[in-house]
Amino acid sequence: MMPQPFPPLPQGNKAISFSSEETTFKLQDEGKVTIWLRKIIEQESRVLRLLNFIFCSDDYLHRLNLEYLHHDTLTDVITFPYADPPEIEGDIFISIDRVQENALEFSVSFGQELLRVMVHGLFHLCGYGDKTKEEELLMRKKEDEALSLWLPERA
Repeated sequence: MMPQPFPPLPQGNKAISFSSEETTFKLQDEGKVTIWLRKIIEQESRVLRLLNFIFCSDDYLHRLNLEYLHHDTLTDVITFPYADPPEIEGDIFISIDRVQENALEFSVSFGQELLRVMVHGLFHLCGYGDKTKEEELLMRKKEDEALSLWLPERA
């Protein structure tokens, strides 16, 4: 049998992965986070194909923001969709620097802010926007609902 040039994708091509660029950050509890994300995807009646979370520095995300979105600003998350809902396939880049600063600004833990930003990116892949006030309010409601699955004592 000839060796495959790339490792096979998980059964059904339903993968969630976590990696880092220009940061030493490593996500704790990857298994628990994966289960939480899959539950949200299921509740949204979406089909998971491939979801990559890339944790990075402010500089790295700023370069992506300039190159692909032509925005000369810092941001906490950029989502690149590769499929339309109901399919979930995309890359979610998250600035660990922004998450740390946001956590301080909003008086929440780093972990809670990280989960909020992660699910924010996921909801973009589910088809939710945040450009208008109405979309922003719905996005925040969806984020709060998702966080209540992780932190049931807040519900």
